[in-house]
Amino acid sequence: MTEILILYYSRGGSVAELARHIARGVEEVDGCRARLRTVPAVAPVTQNAAPGVPDVGAPYVDKRDLTECAGLILGSPTRFGNMAAPVKYFLDTTGAEWASGALVGKPGAVFTSTASMHGGQESTLLSMMIPLLHHGLVLVGIPYTEPLLSSTQEGGTPYGASHVAGADDQSRSSDAERVLARALGRRVAELALRLAAP
Repeated sequence: MTEILILYYSRGGSVAELARHIARGVEEVDGCRARLRTVPAVAPVTQNAAPGVPDVGAPYVDKRDLTECAGLILGSPTRFGNMAAPVKYFLDTTGAEWASGALVGKPGAVFTSTASMHGGQESTLLSMMIPLLHHGLVLVGIPYTEPLLSSTQEGGTPYGASHVAGADDQSRSSDAERVLARALGRRVAELALRLAAP
């Protein structure tokens, strides 16, 4: 079974919801399975380490997940037009995986959620692509052959899946956001199979 790692941080739940829709898209491809993982929160001053297992949701990522996956889809809420600190912190610890080429040649994609329509979705997605390029991943976006990309009034960009959560982070994803998230998952899974073929 070809596994696609969907790695994300979600504070209010909207990024986690988007991750589940992307996972559905991955699993619509025969022979592919999604592996959902998250990263622990960080704080300016840390007294105690995060618990070994989150209370709810996906397990914390292990470096082994990076070497075992056939593709990586990275998600984060937007923080001032950039990825959230927990995602950046985790990426900053992947020097050994970078040196060994653990992700080289695998497909990679990104997704995000913002409180407002103009909350920095595209700049956040672009910022998350930079470390993926350094790791040698083959970047995957959402092409305009997906009709909803041209008509959505909510989230969804050619750079990756996205969601507009609203200021209270209570807005469930729209039909268009869900369709585009699944399309991104399918696309990464299909490319992972192609890249792994002899």
